[in-house]
Amino acid sequence: MARWRPGEHCMIGCLSSVTHDTKPLNCSVSVVIPVFNGASTLPACLDAVFRAANASFECIVVDDVSTDDSIQIARRTGARVIEAVKHGGPARARNIGALAASGTILLFIDADVCVQEDTIDRVSRALSEDNSIQAVIGSYDFEPAEPNFLSQYKNLLHSFVHHHGRSEASTFWTGCGAIRRSSFLEAGGFPEHWKRPSVEDIEFGASICRAGGRIRLAPDLQVKHLKRWNLAGLLRTDIFDRAIPWTILMLRNGAMPNDLNLRMEQRFCVALVCAAPALAVRFPGLSCLAIFLAILLNASLYRFFARQRGGWFALRTVPLHLLYFFYSGLAMAIGIALYAVKTQPAAKTEHLTIPPEIGV
Repeated sequence: MARWRPGEHCMIGCLSSVTHDTKPLNCSVSVVIPVFNGASTLPACLDAVFRAANASFECIVVDDVSTDDSIQIARRTGARVIEAVKHGGPARARNIGALAASGTILLFIDADVCVQEDTIDRVSRALSEDNSIQAVIGSYDFEPAEPNFLSQYKNLLHSFVHHHGRSEASTFWTGCGAIRRSSFLEAGGFPEHWKRPSVEDIEFGASICRAGGRIRLAPDLQVKHLKRWNLAGLLRTDIFDRAIPWTILMLRNGAMPNDLNLRMEQRFCVALVCAAPALAVRFPGLSCLAIFLAILLNASLYRFFARQRGGWFALRTVPLHLLYFFYSGLAMAIGIALYAVKTQPAAKTEHLTIPPEIGV
């Protein structure tokens, strides 16, 4: 195998070396998929990608030192496989894939999603037909693969939020997000201080917007999520990988966008639900009113759940959604406290250039 050793001009300092299969192709769209022990979902992910493939397309799988057979699975499909020597998280893996890509458009997807048959064509058209936008992001569809209640709830909630977000987005999303390769390099790539799947895509999107770039949210650009959620994993992800770091990031940036799950009414719901337990001690009536208002403000979401999965499903989501508001408020308080203790922002890559060794 050829071996890539980034040259002195590459600003991703933690990329010591990678190995890769096959030489890059001349194409318009490069699909970049980071994977770490994703053998359970990667076959379906890659099968969907190659079914959606067109003539001007390449698929790059970056293995982040998996201990399962993710590499062998990717090779069997004909994807271009890049092996990172050092486990560094999905942000670093995506940067490796982007630097190795030959497409003018980079489409990032996760290893636990399935694109639709027109996803790659939609991405190409969206960025080819509107030169005023630098990136486009999509949404999960309304048919999550895992049938258990938590997986259905979590993925449908995400889909609802993206379907009701502003078309002029303030964030990037790596579940299904495409960007012009030139814009990606100018933005400096994903910040690699995030070693776990966290808010690296949100930080990346914020940097694009601060520089005057535009990101379009296209809810009809959909992928199917294959992840199976359980309660422990949901709480861990929402609190420690999303809410706390996102709070710190917003404080560092000095901005809280009024969009997606940070809309003003959602912040108000967090305040209502967090205040309800304290009010219950002295003012139980006000406590009940606070909960009622929070439910009323989310009536459109519960109607959506009812349309998709029936009334009983929608009813069961209400206490879980109220719990979401409660722990989001607690996580925000923790994030503010952590920010007050440590206010220095983490270092971020400012510029990327392609090492000459790529493709040799």
